[in-house]
Amino acid sequence: MINDRAPAYGLPVLSLVVRKTQLSRWENGHVTPGPDVRRLFRELYGKTNEQLGFPTEAPANPLADELTNRLVVARRVDAETVELFRQQVDGVCHADRRFGSTARLQQLRSHIEEVERHLTHSLLSKHRQPLATILTEASTLAGWNALDSGSIDEAWRYYSRARSAALESGSASRHAHAVAEQAYVLLEVGDAGNALELLKEAVDIAGIHTPRLLRAWLNAALGEAHAIAGDRDSALRAFDRADPLLPVDARHPDLPFIFLGGRHLDRWRGNALVHLGEPEAISQLTAVLDFAERHPSFVRANAGLLVDLALAHAAAGERDAAMSYAQQARRIIQQVGSIRLRRRLERLSFPLHAA
Repeated sequence: MINDRAPAYGLPVLSLVVRKTQLSRWENGHVTPGPDVRRLFRELYGKTNEQLGFPTEAPANPLADELTNRLVVARRVDAETVELFRQQVDGVCHADRRFGSTARLQQLRSHIEEVERHLTHSLLSKHRQPLATILTEASTLAGWNALDSGSIDEAWRYYSRARSAALESGSASRHAHAVAEQAYVLLEVGDAGNALELLKEAVDIAGIHTPRLLRAWLNAALGEAHAIAGDRDSALRAFDRADPLLPVDARHPDLPFIFLGGRHLDRWRGNALVHLGEPEAISQLTAVLDFAERHPSFVRANAGLLVDLALAHAAAGERDAAMSYAQQARRIIQQVGSIRLRRRLERLSFPLHAA
């Protein structure tokens, strides 16, 4: 009977002589049966450990079992899994440029939760670093989507998570980018002073050994922050530093989340000129329009360009042009659901002398 049920409990099938000897040793107390044997005997005789004379077993520990299971699952994360996670983030990034933030944010929440769960239960640095890299990129993207959707506190939390993950990833580039992105939350709430401090720290983190594309992006971000703070000279100098740093193709395989190709840097400078109230903002931005029309996939960036043109023409007292660009911008903003751009457009006003 014991041999019939032994395989179900992972026990060997033994000869009759060996089995009788084993039973004798158990009955005489010379050997205590192991957990699997005790389970088998409980089933055969329908009795408890105490009734069978076995020692009382320690109660099961569900928390230990859960941790063990999670550690086992985390060990299954290999290079192929990491690449799959990366492709998911890239896919959300491309969809975000085309369709806006609202739907993307929910996707990223689930993705971040899954990656973070695997990272938490990965033991070795060689396994943790690739996951930390993915978590950094997903969290900065989620932070931007939350900010664009008007969720300030959520954006701040995602950027803080990105900064922590970037440190574990060992990438100075991703760390600097996450720090700089978080400065945009401060700019959104009107705290240009602290935003500038954070951006300067990001520049220091990046140093001179990170890709030129990142350093160009950081200087442009610094230029925008100076412009919002009203510091014209510092803003223009920052953009002047960014321009020669920009590589020819303005792309880098390690920085898939940064886009400065074509006329994107020119558009960014035009945005800064709008913040500064500079008349040449109109010509700077108008020169970018043709590029925007030829690259319709950058939907939100193009909506931002139209908002800037509306604000620039309004500042110049050119009501018809301002209202035309504002109307075009509103249509796209409604499609992509950008609360951030809608708030900027709400600042549209005309100088008193234009009346």
